Amino acid sequence: MTVAAGPVFSLQEIPFSFRGSWFGFSPVIGEKTYAQDVHLVSHQTGMHPILQLIPTVEGVRAETTVTAAPHRLTWAHETGRIDLAYENQDTVRVRGEGLGLRLLAADPALTPFSGPYFYAEPGDGSWVFTLYQTGRRYRITLLAGRAEPLGSQTLGTAERGVVLTGDGGQWEIAVEEYETARAPYAETKDFEQVAASARAAFEAFRDTVTPWRSDRTPAADLAAYVLWSATVRPAGFVTRPAVLMSKHWMDKVWSWDHCFNAIALAGGLPELAWDQFRLVFDHQDAAGALPDSVTHSEVLYNFVKPPIHGWALGRLRPLHEGEPAEVYRLLERWTTFWLTARRAPGRELAHYQHGNDSGWDNATTFDAERLVESADLAAFLVLQMRELARLAGELARPEASDRWTQAAGRMRDALIAELWDGDRFVTRGVHSGRTWSSDSLLDLMPIVLGDELPASVRDLLAARIEKHLTVFGLATELPTSPHYLDDGYWRGPIWAPSTVLIEDGLRRAGYADLADEISARFRALCEKSGFAENFDARSGTGLRDRAYTWTASAYLILAAAHEHRESAAGSEQS
Repeated sequence: MTVAAGPVFSLQEIPFSFRGSWFGFSPVIGEKTYAQDVHLVSHQTGMHPILQLIPTVEGVRAETTVTAAPHRLTWAHETGRIDLAYENQDTVRVRGEGLGLRLLAADPALTPFSGPYFYAEPGDGSWVFTLYQTGRRYRITLLAGRAEPLGSQTLGTAERGVVLTGDGGQWEIAVEEYETARAPYAETKDFEQVAASARAAFEAFRDTVTPWRSDRTPAADLAAYVLWSATVRPAGFVTRPAVLMSKHWMDKVWSWDHCFNAIALAGGLPELAWDQFRLVFDHQDAAGALPDSVTHSEVLYNFVKPPIHGWALGRLRPLHEGEPAEVYRLLERWTTFWLTARRAPGRELAHYQHGNDSGWDNATTFDAERLVESADLAAFLVLQMRELARLAGELARPEASDRWTQAAGRMRDALIAELWDGDRFVTRGVHSGRTWSSDSLLDLMPIVLGDELPASVRDLLAARIEKHLTVFGLATELPTSPHYLDDGYWRGPIWAPSTVLIEDGLRRAGYADLADEISARFRALCEKSGFAENFDARSGTGLRDRAYTWTASAYLILAAAHEHRESAAGSEQS
């Protein structure tokens, strides 16, 4: 399959999908696994390639050019074309002329516990796949032209699907994902009306989320599409409309990623933004901990994620004014978890049990030991306790407000007294009591405390942060470190969350020029390399999952703030 850059995006980079849908269309069928053909890939019960779409000429595979825009996916060939558009979140329409299509089960093997079963529906003449992998059905209804089924009711290993020859003029089908049964498909719009409706749906979302966009923010449209297309309707353990991290293999909601998506959506879609923030709290456990991640059929608690939720609430305040008591209760339980289950006896500072708890899984901060008291965690908890004090004040609970204010002060003081060595923050092993420093950007994360840090500490942190700044942004490991790796996950590459947190902290600490430079370089990186999970800090190349929503959200957060500063500066000059 030859893929050309479409009017908006390449299908090799970003799946074609629709807000609310649990499936998309992509050649990416697993982690770092690219198929020859575009597949319908579902994310119910995991990431599963369901159907492969093979364009043909006279029954033979045709090499086509695939282009994608938010409302239309197209296969083009000198003999004709195929177009695909979403009618709604669980139905697509596919139309062809001059090209045929083999729509086949991605997995040819049917066993008693896996694979596809295919049959003709006697009631309406449609064809249906029922799959063990997702536990869902996929119905194909012929709307125009001629089609032949393959492998109906066949057991074992076989080719199963529908063949549209393309030699009888224009053909068209509808493809649906559903559970057990539904009424026969009824066509109410022609294909162009379906595509136009999909386009209008995306553009309404984009205009609402990015009303500030200008020619200075050329990636805003694509960032909005990444968020829009990665959104799924409530199903399984996903209790609210949710923006998955990706509709590639990172198809979960992790318990800190969601904060950045919430912030990016807050200005235009406050209800959807609040759903992003609240979703993981729907799975808060008896100890008050948030899960590591949530997806359609799985909630994991073996690790947690860092408590950045107080920081995030500071950015989301208008959204939760209607339920401050509930927000206070949830945030208090999450904070208390850290202060009880994650503090060693007699210790003021909380600890991580593994790098995964910090979100920086393999950062060099954790090389010496894994159970550590780290400066970033203390800083996040200070911010969280400050937010609890503010909420308690709003709720007219002065004693609780004073208690949280004092607790925040004690932790801030312990952070400085115990982990600041006069030159830098160190990390302390919970069991050994020994301390060490690293070249990880994580050690500089206490800048999120802004002007709450002493001026001398702020100055040294800002100077060290600047050393991590490459042409493309903040490397997560100092580029001169012997442990730096171009594709080392948290040991070098540029990441969106660290960029947003540090940029925000620097700005509140009084280092606006450095914050501006970090923002500008990260925005330029996204405009050059898209919205990858992370980026090579020296070349700017996108790495790992290439359609990551928190990266798109980080771009929108930084771009919106920059546009607002530009507008304010222009107003002052005029």
